[in-house]
Amino acid sequence: MSQTAQQFSSASVPARETVDVLISGGGVAGLTAAAAFASAGFSVMCVDPEAPATTESDPRADLRSTAFLQASLPVLAQAGLWARLKPYATPLQVMRIVDAGGESMEEARLTREFDAADLSDEPFGWNLPNWLLRREMVARLNELPNVDFRTGVRTAKLFTREVEARVTLDDGAQITARLVIAADGRKSPMREAAGIAVTHTDYAQKALAFAVTHDMPHNNISTEIHRSGGPFTFVPLPDRDGRHASAIVWMERNAEADRLAALPVDEFEVEMQARSTGIMGKLKLETRRSVWPMETQLAERFNGQRLALMAEAAHCIPPIGAQGLNMSLADLGCLLDLAKARPENLGDAQMLEAYHRKRWYDVRLRELGIDLLNRASMVEARPLRDLRAGVLGAMYGIKSVRKTLMRAGIGVR
Repeated sequence: MSQTAQQFSSASVPARETVDVLISGGGVAGLTAAAAFASAGFSVMCVDPEAPATTESDPRADLRSTAFLQASLPVLAQAGLWARLKPYATPLQVMRIVDAGGESMEEARLTREFDAADLSDEPFGWNLPNWLLRREMVARLNELPNVDFRTGVRTAKLFTREVEARVTLDDGAQITARLVIAADGRKSPMREAAGIAVTHTDYAQKALAFAVTHDMPHNNISTEIHRSGGPFTFVPLPDRDGRHASAIVWMERNAEADRLAALPVDEFEVEMQARSTGIMGKLKLETRRSVWPMETQLAERFNGQRLALMAEAAHCIPPIGAQGLNMSLADLGCLLDLAKARPENLGDAQMLEAYHRKRWYDVRLRELGIDLLNRASMVEARPLRDLRAGVLGAMYGIKSVRKTLMRAGIGVR
């Protein structure tokens, strides 16, 4: 039972609402979970303090993009989302890794490409802007009569017992649910209410996210350029006003990221041009720059009584290798499979213990891999930069190793 739970006298408690699943958090992961569980026939309530920003021009818009890898498509399809998203998605056929850590750190000294055709007839994944994801996900929820999506309200208190969870919202509403899903971010109030601890690593590093147009076509190639400070990544987008376009995530140490974010546009364009090694020709900034802290965090457990943690409430990692949201959708796919296998036991201890066992160790392994890659990308000493380039070349040169890494990266066997 939650240490922060409070019981109220029957005279002071408002009428309770009852649902199968209550989702705390209306970000991309929470909206997908709401659509998936509702599409499976469960009654769902999803709550979030803010209405989603669903246009690029909204000052609150999330300007990052998400690459959905192959393993995530079944979950999106079950949620009724993939048919909506596919027309806007840009395929990622090739993952290109560039090392720019030589004498001249404005030039590529080693380039390696990993082609999805070596594994299957499908691309590695498909990329979409996050603001567009929210637009289409909200539209999908509006089609589902068994979803109650509430914005401007947050989860405030959690009281659990063996047969149900009781959640109090900050507007006083009280909800009874068989399963509570915490998809409410790295500072998850539901995780904290359940007393689940986390381990945390701060890299003293931030990522700038923005969109650019460029002279050369991206040819559906996602390009990750490694140099001291962190990777600089192009992710393909559809053409923008007749010009080739990409989303960029540029990771640097805190002070440098803050300096770059504050530069006038013309000066910023000069610096991003140099950092890109010119691989896409001349770049033009097309959106505002958003800045995100880089951290790794892992909950000690992904379950509590009647509670499942998913997405950043359970884990967060730097945006390398398109792992973040795809790990979250793997969480959702696991939860959904367990719920559909025994719907009469939704949210019971057996289901949630199985969820923790299936997801925690896989997430931990991927977290360790991303941590290693990020630290390798940040190194400044020349001998370590040379070692990084040598390891990259060796991994690419051995076909069996290359294919194993590619399968692991996209989440398929």
